[in-house]
Amino acid sequence: MNRIAGYRCTLCRKEYPFGPERMTCPSCGEKGILDIVYDYQSVRRIFSRETLQKDHDNSMWRYRALMPIQGEGLADFLRIGWTPLYRSRKLGGQIGLNTLYIKDDGLNPTGSLKDRASGVAVAKAIELGYDTICCSSTGNAASSCAGNAARMGLKTVIFVPERAPIGKVAQLLIFGANVVSVKGDYRQTFELSKAAIEKWGFYNRNAGINPVMTEGKKTVAIEIAEQLNWNPTDWVAISVGDGCTIGGVYNGFYDLLQLGMIERIPKILGVQSTGCCPFVNADAAGGALVPTPENTLADSISVGVPRNPVKAQRAVKASGGAWIAVSDDEILEAMRMLGRAEGVFGEPAGVTATAGVKAAVERGMIKSSESVTVVSTGSGLKDVKNAMLAAGEPFACEPDIRVLEASGRIKQ
Repeated sequence: MNRIAGYRCTLCRKEYPFGPERMTCPSCGEKGILDIVYDYQSVRRIFSRETLQKDHDNSMWRYRALMPIQGEGLADFLRIGWTPLYRSRKLGGQIGLNTLYIKDDGLNPTGSLKDRASGVAVAKAIELGYDTICCSSTGNAASSCAGNAARMGLKTVIFVPERAPIGKVAQLLIFGANVVSVKGDYRQTFELSKAAIEKWGFYNRNAGINPVMTEGKKTVAIEIAEQLNWNPTDWVAISVGDGCTIGGVYNGFYDLLQLGMIERIPKILGVQSTGCCPFVNADAAGGALVPTPENTLADSISVGVPRNPVKAQRAVKASGGAWIAVSDDEILEAMRMLGRAEGVFGEPAGVTATAGVKAAVERGMIKSSESVTVVSTGSGLKDVKNAMLAAGEPFACEPDIRVLEASGRIKQ
């Protein structure tokens, strides 16, 4: 593990030697989220554009040199990553962009980008000798944790708020997780999971606390760069809840820049729902994050008290990006647009970034001449109830061709 120089606190900037189970800064406590710092000179010896050309592992593990894991037995895992990056055929023109790409991470094994973090969590838990992983989640992190753990023979204890969509809860139960549905919001769910981890000594997969999680999520950025032949788009847009995913997107591009594999970091657009947008509010007010209500149908990003604020805010500021919030109606519209124009079925949180790009173009934040990659973070099958709300009901017809003809439903 000489690839890793150590940890650095995102608050006080103190540095610590790398230890496999360090979670947060000893000086700053729970808010002292850590960055994992790489020795890029050591990484260059084993990882480059040239080594990737010879690597036929079409999964996120092709980037294992930039992960804090030993890298053994990875062929046994579910195949995570290397999801398609589509160039838009229609949607870009509909929303006023000349060049739009769609990264469909809903095609990961359990249907979301969170598989990237969970894969690394499972690998690290196995290295450390744990038999049980625990986390709190609004749904996707939970199901990805349970599925990836089940594949590798680990047990899971999962805490979800009672509003979690039934599709995600069903995944958890099918994967054999010990599921606790908490009668409260995400903040209360997180606190209960924290207490359980401390009491029973489970491996902590909570993304806002464990610095390893960001290292899995950043692979989506590295993939985007590689799939675009190391020339990423001007902007990359991502939905934001806890802040870990957007922080990972920045870290992935930052690693590539330090290694000389790309020439610039794209501007990052962080998108939230107006029903729960602490990052957008903080940016507008020029101050610190303030807890906000969790009032959006985009459950996966309905996080009123983000646990990874520094990495999220750094991602936007350091990249020269922007924050934007969109309404739930705009999110539902984006579900329809992405599905009908491109054949990509995203859940509400998964398409929030697409809604944000449309709004950003309308407000002049993104120019039509600028290229954009939007990350669809989760499959629409995760939340069929809201998919039906977006799409509407099917036409009910008697089994009679005359009735169908008279309805005018079929037009030539």
